[in-house]
Amino acid sequence: MDENLKIAISCDHAGKNLSLYIIEKLNEYFSFIDLTPTKEGSVDYPDFAHKLCESIKKGKAKYGILVCGSGVGMSMAANRHQKIRAARVHDKESVIMTRKHNDANVLCLGERMVNRDDALNLVKLFLSTDFEGERHQKRINKIEID
Repeated sequence: MDENLKIAISCDHAGKNLSLYIIEKLNEYFSFIDLTPTKEGSVDYPDFAHKLCESIKKGKAKYGILVCGSGVGMSMAANRHQKIRAARVHDKESVIMTRKHNDANVLCLGERMVNRDDALNLVKLFLSTDFEGERHQKRINKIEID
């Protein structure tokens, strides 16, 4: 794994434990930009999704990881941004396909939906799977609408 690869990670209150676990377990392999909430209590997931997406769009990070209770809200908020392809995943096959065919650059996880060790494996797989390009690129180009 590439220790120079910058990964932005953020969450809401429902995804904080899993986000911190991912950072703890993978910080020797990757450089994380920790955008997790600093205050205790409830926070609004769109605020944290937008902050992460901006860090990718500005070139501060290549990939992002967003965590909330289900992963759905984060993926909806993130996908409002141009050049962001956020995928809410739940198993190995969905991770592989979203990287190979969709060139997803943001992984969305639900802390209430997947256990910590499975989530960690999904993150590793996401960061180690390459986009296949070619025939898939023309479809990616059709996603972006002005």
